[in-house]
Order: sequence, then C-alpha cells, then structure tokens
Amino acid sequence: MKQLQKWGGVAALYEALAYIIGFIGFIAVVNVGGITDPLEKVAALIENKGFLTALMLIVYVAWGASLVVLSLALHERLDGHKSALARIATAFGIIWSVLVIASGMIYIVGMETVASIHATNPEQAATVWLAIGAVFNGLGGGVEVVGGIWVLLLSVAALRSATFSRGLNYLGYVVAAAGLLSVIPALSEITASIFGLTQIVWFAWLGIAMLRQPKTATQESATLAFK
Repeated sequence: MKQLQKWGGVAALYEALAYIIGFIGFIAVVNVGGITDPLEKVAALIENKGFLTALMLIVYVAWGASLVVLSLALHERLDGHKSALARIATAFGIIWSVLVIASGMIYIVGMETVASIHATNPEQAATVWLAIGAVFNGLGGGVEVVGGIWVLLLSVAALRSATFSRGLNYLGYVVAAAGLLSVIPALSEITASIFGLTQIVWFAWLGIAMLRQPKTATQESATLAFK
C-alpha cells in the first residue's frame, strides 16, 4: 500500500507541474488558441510543430498516464473495495485518462496531417484542422465534465471517510463545479481556465497529502479518544 501511495503522490504532483507547463507553453510561449484566423493558426501550428508535440506529450499523454496511477492509488486510499462511491470515482478517473491521452494523440497526429496538406493546399489544411480541433476539444481539450465528475466523487468520498483534510475536499468541490460548468458554451473558456488553475493547487495539495503516511488504526483511535 505504501508504495502505491508514494507513486500516487508523485503522480499528483506531476499533474500539477504539467498544468503549469501547459499554461506557460500554450499561453506565454505559443498561443495558438488565441489565433482566430484558420490559415494563420495552421501556419503557427506548422512553425511550432516540434515544440507543440513535446508539449502535448507532457501535458496530455504523460499526464493521462499519470492519472491512471493516481486513480488506482486513490482507489486504495479510499478503500475502494468497500466504498461504491470510490469505485465509481476510479472508473471516471480511468475514463478521463483515456480521453486525455486520446485527445493529445489526435492533436499530434492532426498537426502532421495538416502539415502535409498545407504544402499544396493551405485552405484545405485549415478546414481539416477545424474538424480536428472540434474533436480535440470535445474529448478533453476544452470541456472538463468528466474531470469535474471525477473530482466531485473523490471529494464526496474523501469527506465522508475523513481521508483527507476538509479544506482539500472543499477545494475539490470548487474544482468540480468549474469542470461541470465548462460544458456550457458561453462559460466554457473561463470555467476551463478556472478548472485548470484550481486543479494546480488541488493536485499539489493532494500529492503532499498522499506522500504522508496514513494514520494507523491505533493513531485514529487515539485521535477519537481526545475528541
């Protein structure tokens, strides 16, 4: 158990770090999302293809793989073989990891596709990228509903079992609300940003909590005795 909790804590800290790398890379370094003209966007993608590929591997593919480790560690920490809520949360965690990995790979392969088309037909390349971008955003690039459900279920289960601190669990509710609201088109951009920013804090806090040794039964009894 201790080994999986350790790796789960490391995975959670990586999730937070990857979010920070993503915000810096996609906004401060190459803000492709801020380009509205389809032709200019494709040109920017091709020009920065190497950098964006590395970024997608870090922020999406490796992030999704780490989420599998974290989901299993949380399943164990929340006593998933007894808690139905924890088991459902684990299922959503695995689903989310698959969606994130798939969206990252679609983005990477999509860049290669439009790059090959762009050489002979820039307009067609822009049209193809619009379709690829829609699939990418639908899977996990812009709508964070699945992630919101995962965090919500974990927070409820952890709060009921007093597994983590109340502050962390209540922060989870804020994160979950932002993720669930991202499905609304008018709110998707701002809520997705809030979801990402609050998840940095949530993942970092969760990682530190998981790296600490859980209370033993004796310690829990002693704590209850003084309450």
